[in-house]
Amino acid sequence: MRDMQGLYEMYRDQVYGFLFRLCHHRDLAEELTQETFLQAIRQWKHFRGEANVATWLCAIAKQLYYTELRKRKDIPAALLPTEETDDFSEALADKDMAMTAQKALHRLPEPYREVFTLRTFCDISHQQIGELFGKSDAWARVTYHRARMMLTEALKGDTEHE
Repeated sequence: MRDMQGLYEMYRDQVYGFLFRLCHHRDLAEELTQETFLQAIRQWKHFRGEANVATWLCAIAKQLYYTELRKRKDIPAALLPTEETDDFSEALADKDMAMTAQKALHRLPEPYREVFTLRTFCDISHQQIGELFGKSDAWARVTYHRARMMLTEALKGDTEHE
C-alpha cells in the first residue's frame, strides 16, 4: 500500500484542477477534492492498478461531482464547465467573445463537453480519458476532435449573428 499522504501531495492539484474545471467553483472543488481522497482511502484495497492512480482518482472525483449535482438541484449553471482555452484562448481575451465561447461550451452534448473539458482544462491524456469512460484512447481522440469541431462551428455561427 502506498503512503496516502504522499498520494495526496502528488495528485491533489491534479484532482482539484479536474474538479474546478468541472464545477468552476473553488469551494465546491476543494470540498470534493477532500472527499475524493477520503473515498480513495476507503477504496484503496479495491484498486487493482489497471488504470493509473490519477485516472482512478479523477474517476472517483467525477462520480462525487455528479452525485453532488444530483443532490443539489439548486446549483446554478455557472458551476458547470464554462470556459475554453487551447485554440480559443484568443477569443476569450475579449469578454464578449468569452461569453460566446462559454455558451457554446455549455451547449455541447455529453460526452463531448466532458471529454473536451478533461483534455483542455485538465491536460488528461486521451488514454486516461478513454479509461475514465471505459473506452479506447482512439474513441477519446475522435470525441475530442468532434467536440473541437462543434465548438469551432458554434463560435463561427454565434459571432456571425452578433
